[in-house]
Amino acid sequence: MVDLEEFSFEKVGTFNSHIQNDSSAKDFKPPGELLESYTSKGRHFEIWSGELTDPAIQKIIERIQILISFFIEGGTPLLLDDVDWTLSRWRVYFVYEKLSDLPSPNTSSYSIVGYSTTYRWFTYVPNKSSKPSIQDFSLPLEKPITPNSLPARDRIAQFLILPSHHSHGHGTHLYNAMVKVFLADPTCLEITVEDPNEAFDDLRDYCDYNRLRNNGTLSKIFLKTDIDPKLSQKRAGVRVPTSKLLDVPLLERIRKENKIAPRQFYRLAEMYLLSRIAPHARQAGTARLTQRGRSSNLDDRTYYYWRLLVKQRIYKKNKDVLIQLDRAERVDKVEQTVGEQAGDFERLLRGMENWDGGESGGSSERKDRGKRKVIADDEDEDEDMGMDGVGEKAAKKIRIDDEM
Repeated sequence: MVDLEEFSFEKVGTFNSHIQNDSSAKDFKPPGELLESYTSKGRHFEIWSGELTDPAIQKIIERIQILISFFIEGGTPLLLDDVDWTLSRWRVYFVYEKLSDLPSPNTSSYSIVGYSTTYRWFTYVPNKSSKPSIQDFSLPLEKPITPNSLPARDRIAQFLILPSHHSHGHGTHLYNAMVKVFLADPTCLEITVEDPNEAFDDLRDYCDYNRLRNNGTLSKIFLKTDIDPKLSQKRAGVRVPTSKLLDVPLLERIRKENKIAPRQFYRLAEMYLLSRIAPHARQAGTARLTQRGRSSNLDDRTYYYWRLLVKQRIYKKNKDVLIQLDRAERVDKVEQTVGEQAGDFERLLRGMENWDGGESGGSSERKDRGKRKVIADDEDEDEDMGMDGVGEKAAKKIRIDDEM
């Protein structure tokens, strides 16, 4: 707490003068490895990365974590006094501005813009290529096992761009640089995010969608509409085989190649499939949808089957809640949520047209978002992963705060 009686602007000036005249500041170089350099609005920036076991990185994190309480809702600092085995599972990414016009000769040429942290969740990968066999080994092992040598899901835990640097594309550059590291790491099987807020959801959707579009992944996804028309009739005992609408083995293969979590990948796939439907068909509302499955118009049939896929996903995720409702109310809830999800996809697609990799595009229309406003709360991407003691600390880490 600041003592207002002792507070004075003279002391503030003395503090600023001390910082600008610190002779050791001019020799500061970011610890870790330089991942990327880029320019935004005529200013130069760099992204550096390193493990939390590095004492220099620990010192920066110890000082910068005060910002968590101001800018990240429900955020908690990292525990820096943990054992090295745990600290080595954390990796930190810093964004710095490389200054050219310095206020004094002793000023550091690096100014902090933001940072992010990731945590490795170990996962078991069964060996299906060979028969089980007994292998001899001796303890202690000749080559110690390190966290970075084990298969894992890398999870983004903290993500913060300082408010004064918002809308300059730093969130996009930082996220893409992190994903590039994950994709190059053979031990990383999947990229997940811990409790993101809606601003980060948009950033993630734009970046992932753009990456999948550029590498040709999205062009491989298509919705089959050559389903037996009899299966589209609303009769007792007749169900549309939604599993035949998509090439699921293909989707799983390309999902794993891009290391995207299932929930995120299938949302992107749904958004892409929606974009392939003619606007007049997807804006025609829900009237006579039961007849669209038998329509001779390809866009009408595609939109009908697309809605079936989204309904199925929503129902599966919220089954425990929905089965407690009457059938009529259950149908209304699912229909309402599908409409909200479609509206959110439309918002994202509109924003994608205006998005240049730095600005937020259509994210200002964030109200009434379907992804958050669902029947039940969104499940954690890693909820199927058991806590391993160390991982419990990662599960309590913070929400994500960023603007594109």
